[in-house]
Amino acid sequence: MEVSVIGNPQAKICRAELSFRELGFRFGSGESRNKVSFLAHQSSKWKEIRIRCSPRSVKCEAVVSDQAPFLKPTSNSRSLESVKLFVGLPLDTVSDCNNVNHMKAITAGLKALKLLGVEGVELPVFWGVVEREAAGKYDWSGYLAVAEVVKKVGLKLQVSLSFHGSKDPEIGLPDWVTKIGEAEPGMYFTDRYGKQYKDCLSFGVDDVPVLDGKTPLEVYGGFCESFKSAFSDYMGNTITGITLGMGPDGELRYPSHQHETHLSGAGEFQCYDKHMLSALKHYAESTGNPLWGLGGPHDAPAYDQQPHSTPFFSDGGSWESQYGDFFLTWYSSLLTSHADRVLSVASSAFSGSGVSISGKLPLLHQWNKLRSQPSELTAGFYSSNGHDRYEAIAEIFAKNSCRMIIPGMDLSDEHQSPASLSSPEFLLGSIKASCKRQGVVVSGQNSSASVPGGFERIVENLKDESVGIDLFTYQRMGALFFSPEHFHAFTVFVRNMNQVELSSYDQAVEDEAQTVSIGSGAGAHSLQTA
Repeated sequence: MEVSVIGNPQAKICRAELSFRELGFRFGSGESRNKVSFLAHQSSKWKEIRIRCSPRSVKCEAVVSDQAPFLKPTSNSRSLESVKLFVGLPLDTVSDCNNVNHMKAITAGLKALKLLGVEGVELPVFWGVVEREAAGKYDWSGYLAVAEVVKKVGLKLQVSLSFHGSKDPEIGLPDWVTKIGEAEPGMYFTDRYGKQYKDCLSFGVDDVPVLDGKTPLEVYGGFCESFKSAFSDYMGNTITGITLGMGPDGELRYPSHQHETHLSGAGEFQCYDKHMLSALKHYAESTGNPLWGLGGPHDAPAYDQQPHSTPFFSDGGSWESQYGDFFLTWYSSLLTSHADRVLSVASSAFSGSGVSISGKLPLLHQWNKLRSQPSELTAGFYSSNGHDRYEAIAEIFAKNSCRMIIPGMDLSDEHQSPASLSSPEFLLGSIKASCKRQGVVVSGQNSSASVPGGFERIVENLKDESVGIDLFTYQRMGALFFSPEHFHAFTVFVRNMNQVELSSYDQAVEDEAQTVSIGSGAGAHSLQTA
């Protein structure tokens, strides 16, 4: 059997031939020169998979042979076979018009992952695609088609219900929601300059009937109920888990860093929409400090300013004052309350469906060596008197019997810029410790961009016996994922998880196979990897 996946048109396999051969890859000769082979496990036997790249076309071919090299288990370290490995599908797997993009390529990729021994895939499901035209009018056709292919291939499916928009690929909120937002701009997060973040709704409107007489939480609940009904044949068998989007990019946080800004600051407080300001005013009056309810901190730095450039985040600054505690306690309480409400909606909707429920936190490690840890504060994570900032969030996850997804498990301190005062390892350890104390099960993800030593760091985190992570999702399938250099590294990563090593073998005999070519020429589209 020979199938095709879209790949890197400039992949230079020959340069990596020597190192690939040492790690279990092998190359052909003559017409087979542009083939690179790797090893995969299926049931009790090992198979050979080859990625063949054409220098003249935008395509790769995954070739499966029954003549597999022999592999045997090792016992030099604790086995990670109990960790279920998933791979995220492209964000634009289903377009905003509800069409499946690159179905043949995705199917080929699914087959390759199945042979490699991956447990399943994660599918992002966007609110703006399914309920695009009108409130309560759901179209699940594109996502149902993907679920059926996943089922036929024999993989499991984790579904991410995304109540946010995306800039890349361009997927917005539902058209009818955007239209309401034009007349009711106060339903979007707003910074002190009046700039709105329109890729998700403000936490301040969770219980406000701004959506045709319904609250956002009621709309989210209806969406979940419709999903459960439409995918009833897959729930608890093919679909094993559901993640609820809780903020920007699906993460539980304020949009303190806007998409358009790639700056070095700690972000800005997002509390200036009319509903947030109303809530702040009420809270200030209830605590006997009405003047504190007029707006956010006046001495906090701007997006492009470093945290210590103004007094607020400095040691002994406003964040440690009575006012700072007042504001940050209120600001973080809305985040915690939002998490509780959304997870409660999900737990209620999917109770008895045989699936796990998850929510995702960010890993806000930049500037976390400062005492104030400002990137966490602007995103909504705070606790008075120096207590753990993630303890209250972990309590909410435990209350709703939900898993917590923590990204950035491929990040290490040694590869951070010294100027960023960043320690992802310390922050990850702190969040995992909070989860352990509250009995919350942790699932892992990598960061969105490839980082040096990332696979090795992931393995180290998965071996951490203090937490016992049993599910990891690698983000994300696409052209880069199937490029020879990257897919080689991913294959070695999977082999390390399964604790297998190569043994000597004879030249494998190639099976005659049928080729399915997906895309060619300079105009071919690539899978979305963002």
